[in-house]
Amino acid sequence: MRIGIVPWPERADGGIYQYSLMMLNALREWKANGCVDDFVVFADRGLRNSAEVFSNGPGWKIQSLLPNNKLSLPRNIARRILGNGVPMRVLRSLRTRLQRQHITSFEKTGPLDTIQFHPRMSRWFRQCGAELMLYSAPQRLSFEVNIPYVMAIHDLQHRLQPEFPEVSSNGEWEAREYLFRNAARYATILLADSEVGKEDILNFYGCYGIEPEQIKVLPFLPSGYLFKPHDEDERQRIRQIYKLPQAYLFYPAQFWPHKNHRRIVEALGELKRRYDLKIPIVFCGSHTGDIREHTFAEVMSVASQMGLDQEVWYLGYIPDKHMSVLYSDAVALIMPTFFGPTNIPILEAWSLNCPVLTSDIRGVREQAGKAAVLVNPGSVESIADGIYKLWTDKALRLSLIKSGRERLADFTSDDFRQRLISIVEEAKMRVILKRQEPVQQSPVRSEQW
Repeated sequence: MRIGIVPWPERADGGIYQYSLMMLNALREWKANGCVDDFVVFADRGLRNSAEVFSNGPGWKIQSLLPNNKLSLPRNIARRILGNGVPMRVLRSLRTRLQRQHITSFEKTGPLDTIQFHPRMSRWFRQCGAELMLYSAPQRLSFEVNIPYVMAIHDLQHRLQPEFPEVSSNGEWEAREYLFRNAARYATILLADSEVGKEDILNFYGCYGIEPEQIKVLPFLPSGYLFKPHDEDERQRIRQIYKLPQAYLFYPAQFWPHKNHRRIVEALGELKRRYDLKIPIVFCGSHTGDIREHTFAEVMSVASQMGLDQEVWYLGYIPDKHMSVLYSDAVALIMPTFFGPTNIPILEAWSLNCPVLTSDIRGVREQAGKAAVLVNPGSVESIADGIYKLWTDKALRLSLIKSGRERLADFTSDDFRQRLISIVEEAKMRVILKRQEPVQQSPVRSEQW
């Protein structure tokens, strides 16, 4: 069988991008060890270099995510006007970005149960021979191209915590509901990263026909790029680039409200007031877009008001090759997020001997076990108490490092690969059996392009 793979294209999105690479790597190893299936990776320009690293050799093919499209101007006229240099490349890049956003965005108009079918994308995938599709992150293409699919659902926070604007405002709730409701309704198999995630899918979308045996648990792994060793000279060089304080807390997260940066800053202000402790916190991650820009400005304003200008460090975007030093040199990862059910930075910290503070909430609690200090993310006092324990108690930090390493033993690349192979094999069997069933009525559609 030929299996199409649509990885998540945005490197800046962190976890789900790394999850895509985990899948590609696992499938590559499977292919190298005798898998008889063929794979075609549909990757746009932003991901093709990464895809090519994993997807080389017989039985692998890389195609553009988009069908070959003509420029809005005839190609020869566009070249005559713009030439073959930078302007033409910019036009091609802009065209590709807009087209990808059109087919993968959450934007939704019309009834939630009416599928906005994309016959052109369907023809493209079928032309490339895809009989089963694998999506490493939620994408509306999964059900809009009408090809059997396996798709990962990483969280359902629009249902669980709609008070956060990043999952509910400006039509976001409706768009997510359209995606997840119909993904559950028409999926061959869905992936969850934990038993809690599986439970959420069944609770909210079992009524749309998804059965428990169609939801498979495929946990996250630590990001592979973090394991590259750094000698002492390189470690010091990286520390000097960012002028890092001697000791610091670390939080790699985009500035979404649910990430809870503000309460971290307020907790540090409380510790400074209460104990005269000056504890540096190093933030990195994007703050583009209206919601994140507002959150970032608010966090920095609070830091200034509390006299923490020297304690709050924002590094912006950090290259992958520097991240392992930032983790391993930190006193602890501080991640009092409101969202789960699981989070990759916890695994990354464990892999680099970095103690963890995270949230005592459903899902995250099960992921962390006894290998983290658990706090109430809604309480500044609870976060402050947790930070104080980690900052002042070396024995506690060493105990958490040991527990994290033990906990990490449950998340191996071999286990990930074997689980994924089993899932793909079951999906193939379901596709074959489905072909033998009588033809049933197709989903309600609204053809778009």
